[in-house]
Amino acid sequence: MSERVLRIGLPILVLALVVALWEAVVRLNHIPPYVLPAPGLVVATLYADGTLLMHSLWVTLVTTFEGFALAAVGGIGLAILFSQSRVIEYSLYPYAVTLQVTPVVAIAPLLLIYLPQHLAVLACAWIVAFFPVLANTTLGLTSVDHNLIALFELYRASRWQLLWNLRLPAALPQMLAGLRIAGGLSLIGAVVAEIAAGSAGAGSGLAYRIAESGYRLNIPRMFAALLLLAVAGIVIYFVLAALSHLALRRWHESAVRREL
Repeated sequence: MSERVLRIGLPILVLALVVALWEAVVRLNHIPPYVLPAPGLVVATLYADGTLLMHSLWVTLVTTFEGFALAAVGGIGLAILFSQSRVIEYSLYPYAVTLQVTPVVAIAPLLLIYLPQHLAVLACAWIVAFFPVLANTTLGLTSVDHNLIALFELYRASRWQLLWNLRLPAALPQMLAGLRIAGGLSLIGAVVAEIAAGSAGAGSGLAYRIAESGYRLNIPRMFAALLLLAVAGIVIYFVLAALSHLALRRWHESAVRREL
């Protein structure tokens, strides 16, 4: 049996066993749905409330993608500035670290006070996703082989030529790794902010539906919304991983080895 079949088949087998065990435990112990719904009931709820949940998922995904795009552009742009100027790096990097280590769950209520709801949720998604892109790209841009830099300088390459032809290609693996991390984190930031907004009685995203379902003890809908969030996060990760593989497969060791 090939490694690829095992890599795909084993997680599916484990998932099937967990779902079957979950269904059996609920049925044998007659657990009420407001305590723990059976997987069949979760799927039925997902179908029955599909229109509402899919609309809420779309709202959450739009915010996630907007936050991810802002984090990608801002993180890569600022990392390029850091690689070109030590003064800028030393002046601003500590504040980026401070922004990262401050829990977004503590920032979200403040942002909801001072910003409109959509902008507050977007800001949380950006805050969480920004630092991985910045840190990984900065590391890649500043870790170029000094021998290659000396070669470019020997041929009198300009700073722009050095950046475009050497630093950015060399930093691409780290940059893509930061983007893969940021994709999932932007979804987490959006969810946290939507839950905070839901606590204030506002919102329409999927996390708001989770909070609303909890207040109403509609646990099957809560599980259905959680299932959609999990699937969305998995899809985002694998799409970014596939794009990273396509960008690196012809030349970088990590992608070449996987193809072998």
